[in-house]
Amino acid sequence: MVQQLDSQSFSKAVNGKIPVIVDFWAEWCGPCKMLGPVFEKVSDDFKGRLDFAKVNVDESQDIASEHGVMGIPCLIVFKDGAEVDRIVGAMPEASLKAKIESVLSSM
Repeated sequence: MVQQLDSQSFSKAVNGKIPVIVDFWAEWCGPCKMLGPVFEKVSDDFKGRLDFAKVNVDESQDIASEHGVMGIPCLIVFKDGAEVDRIVGAMPEASLKAKIESVLSSM
């Protein structure tokens, strides 16, 4: 399950026991719309290992700015509240899974 985060819930989500990958996106962004369903589908493969969340950059500009999100879609992996990796741009399911596996194995 992918949770929607805002300014109120963001800090708690990225400081949890399980690392979290956050999809920074916007409604008007074509590549974001392409990545959205892939992100949702891939989330099932990492249950218990990685939490999945989304932040709408138009609704939470403060969070996007704080983390230096300049282009979307931008996926940031957080562990213990700190950024450990960043994936920018849309990609097919297999590529996203491989990248996430690589990030998890390096933690």
